[in-house]
Amino acid sequence: MFEQDLARRGAAEKTRRAYRIDLAQFARWAAGRELEPASVDHRALRRYAASLSEQGQAPATVARKLAALRGFFRALVELGERGDNPAELLSSPKRHQHLPRVLKPADVAALLDRIPATTPLELRDRAMFELAYASGLRAEELVSLDLDAVDFDAERVRVEGKGDKTRLVPTGEHALRAIERYLGRARPALAGGEDRALFLSKTGRRLSTSDVRRRLRVWARHASAQAPGAGDLHPHALRHSFATHLLEGGADLRAIQELLGHASISTTQVYTRVESSRLRSTYLRSHPRA
Repeated sequence: MFEQDLARRGAAEKTRRAYRIDLAQFARWAAGRELEPASVDHRALRRYAASLSEQGQAPATVARKLAALRGFFRALVELGERGDNPAELLSSPKRHQHLPRVLKPADVAALLDRIPATTPLELRDRAMFELAYASGLRAEELVSLDLDAVDFDAERVRVEGKGDKTRLVPTGEHALRAIERYLGRARPALAGGEDRALFLSKTGRRLSTSDVRRRLRVWARHASAQAPGAGDLHPHALRHSFATHLLEGGADLRAIQELLGHASISTTQVYTRVESSRLRSTYLRSHPRA
């Protein structure tokens, strides 16, 4: 019932799996106190939230567990099994927001330019990370791309994002050239079957996100002497850098939201804080009476 409601709302499989675990945990807690779903009230949920915090659960984890409960009771209300949603007014703990890691444009260039274009795996990695930065793709989106996802004529890529939402994202000349080289000189050497994946492993299978993270760490270490900011890099840093560099270049926040595939503008607004932090640092370094 709740699972169907989440699927209807476009929740990703990873989210649905986490919510199942969260609800099972709450069910055990409620059963230990002889609470039925129909008798759970706002006070009971507040006690449950307090118990999670007492266990040392991180604020982000508690917030997710409470979101699962809101959705569960919302589904019960829609089915007519409850007249109210006791989790509606339940406030989530405040989460400490870490500003995303952003590379300087020069560090991104040093990282990408240091990936050679000799072996099939080098050509693949150069194409993959050029595209990740050019279009702001998540690691999950990179590995899910099929051969027909890149439209060279329109200079864009078709991306299957979170919640199975499709978006068309422009991509740059550097990335398109790197992909062309990879398709012409490297992918035929990697292909071992009928896999339609754009990016293949050395055994001809579709890459995993852990493959992407591992390969990026290799090249980040390779570039660290020339670009210290690139050391120990996560793929999401390329996505954060994509968004921040667009904002610095004058792009509209709504346009960046659409390019990133964010459902809410509030998610995208973190990049305005990154930019404000950068401007503040520049001010403190530069103004004689700062």
